[in-house]
Amino acid sequence: MAMSPDDIRNAEAAAFRRLLSHLAARPDVQNIELMNLAGFCRNCLANWYRDAATEAGHPIDKDAARLHVYGMPYEEWRALNQREATDDQKQAFERNRPQE
Repeated sequence: MAMSPDDIRNAEAAAFRRLLSHLAARPDVQNIELMNLAGFCRNCLANWYRDAATEAGHPIDKDAARLHVYGMPYEEWRALNQREATDDQKQAFERNRPQE
């Protein structure tokens, strides 16, 4: 049976929530690692969430979007979890940097 547009939207929202939950359980995975391997990171997700909220008529700022994705203020998450990127990670990022 085909899914209705509401069913599709609900499944997509559930998948997004599961991704956020997975990332919350893996703070050891650094954003630069995500960027180098997958081309996106937690900050990208926050930007996409902010864009979607704005398109839906509910504009939010960058800090609110990051709070939703990180589950805490961004600066707090950084202090608790972010490590200095290695030279290899920085070089890989420069090679693969998104051209948006």
